[in-house]
Amino acid sequence: MPNHLSLLGIFHTAISIFALFAGAFCLYKDGKIVPENNNGKLYILLTAITCLTAFPIMKTGHFTVAHGVGVVILILLPMGIYAKSVRFLGKFKPQVQIIIMSATLYLSFIPAIVETLTRVPISHPIATGPNDPIIQTGLGILTIVFLGGVVYQLIKLRSRKKSAQSPDGEIMLNQ
Repeated sequence: MPNHLSLLGIFHTAISIFALFAGAFCLYKDGKIVPENNNGKLYILLTAITCLTAFPIMKTGHFTVAHGVGVVILILLPMGIYAKSVRFLGKFKPQVQIIIMSATLYLSFIPAIVETLTRVPISHPIATGPNDPIIQTGLGILTIVFLGGVVYQLIKLRSRKKSAQSPDGEIMLNQ
């Protein structure tokens, strides 16, 4: 079997799949990844474990772009969690949080696409490497979905803010 996984690889893969599903569930359930609720906390925990368990896995024997993506995600997670507490962001705190948390999910899908397509099926993987046209197409589609999803979330946030205001511009507290 040319693409067998170690025990750590199996654990990492399982956790990463749960993390991706948790992120997708957050988007479905809440319309965004909310770090303050249980769904968001589960996504964050699983994503952090996924990144940390990726570091000792080196299919090529050295640090790869996928490891770098893990580092970026681990930097973005606390930024997204605490975005609403950063004063200088002013009224843009919710928008920044949406963009950062969505970016963590987007970045998590990059190695998921590359690793899946270069390993499955085991006997004859779909792609030969990260530069394979099918992977590049998949990543292009992922980028379009990410950008569209972020724009959609920001539009929904804006419409919620507008609907929470009365006609004279005052914010209604009971909504």
